[in-house]
Amino acid sequence: MSKQPKYQQVADALRREIDNGTYGPGARLPSEAELANRFTASRNTVRSGLAVLVGEGLIASSQGLGYEVRKHEVFELNASRFENLDFPQNGDAYSTDVTNAGRRPHQTFRVEVTTASEYVAHRLRVEAGERAVLRFCHRFVDDVPWSTQATHYPDWLVKDAPRLSEPGDIDEGTTRYLASLGVEQIGYADEIATRMPTPEEARLLEIGPGIPVLLWTRTGYTAERPVRCTVTTFRGDLNRMNYEIGNLSARENEVQ
Repeated sequence: MSKQPKYQQVADALRREIDNGTYGPGARLPSEAELANRFTASRNTVRSGLAVLVGEGLIASSQGLGYEVRKHEVFELNASRFENLDFPQNGDAYSTDVTNAGRRPHQTFRVEVTTASEYVAHRLRVEAGERAVLRFCHRFVDDVPWSTQATHYPDWLVKDAPRLSEPGDIDEGTTRYLASLGVEQIGYADEIATRMPTPEEARLLEIGPGIPVLLWTRTGYTAERPVRCTVTTFRGDLNRMNYEIGNLSARENEVQ
């Protein structure tokens, strides 16, 4: 006889069935009453087991509709070439990468004058509270919330590149725009972190219980100094990042 609590046995059994494909993405689980009969358990016990899987991000509940296995159509971002100006692009890298993956990009956009937080100011080498411009994108893949991207530019740069503070997107992308003005970013420092979402992040990205966010902070440098700090917040269940470093010619020989 298992020493695990009954609700945990329920969760473990259903988790195995989700993993082996008995219940695939989008499939609806049996009702609480059906599961209670199957496991010879009370509905409260079954509900507790289901709550474990909700907390793990494996299933979602809808009022009156029961429980459904979450769909995980993962989008893969190549962070190495995200802003490589030698890589063919139509517009910014986000739109290009999503389109090249055979999927549909969409984003909303806003620009505002703000002040640099300590986190941003440290990376831009300016004083905390100093004036800055924020360009904020709310991005979607196939109409599903994918990420938010908040890029901060120091005030001294905006004076030389006024389109950064204008409302609306920059068609060729800000990296190309700055390069056209002689402000070429030749190096990037990336920081990767994970945590649970804030209420605002959960709202914007439509994140259910148990789903973390992936935070990607990229600071862009010219030969002299940092010129921008970008914080991208991804849904942790729908995104995967990769980097390509060094000579990867041997990959051409890999069996697909």
